[in-house]
Amino acid sequence: MKRIMAVGVFDLLHAGHLHYLEQAKALGEHLTVVVAHDDTVRQRKHEPVTNQDLRRRMVAGLKPVDEVVIGNPPDVPIFDILPVIQPDVIALGYDQEHAEENIRQALTQRGFASIEVVRVEGLSDDLDGTRKIIARILERAEKQGA
Repeated sequence: MKRIMAVGVFDLLHAGHLHYLEQAKALGEHLTVVVAHDDTVRQRKHEPVTNQDLRRRMVAGLKPVDEVVIGNPPDVPIFDILPVIQPDVIALGYDQEHAEENIRQALTQRGFASIEVVRVEGLSDDLDGTRKIIARILERAEKQGA
């Protein structure tokens, strides 16, 4: 069985997230999704709109997903989760700011050279990201208030 791992914040779940996870699942038979720890989101992006437990529950409800875990807090190395999940493939979203080659090198250095890193395609929709959705909501709110 080919095991796939996908990672993300999944704050304000939307069609772009579903598309990412559908493409990730198509790479194998078992999809484990790592939902970012709240403290990691705060440190790297923003204050999460929804907490990690709710985000985990929402992602777990999606059809392509077989298993969901909360990621490590920021003080624990991100690669420490790999022995738990044991993925054959790490699927990256089209807009995730990870450099595939850097990840491959880090995997090799840590003894995980057999894990493949694949970037999936994005959704051809203008509202395929949380920030885009928030911007659209704010734009419409401003127009209604004007």
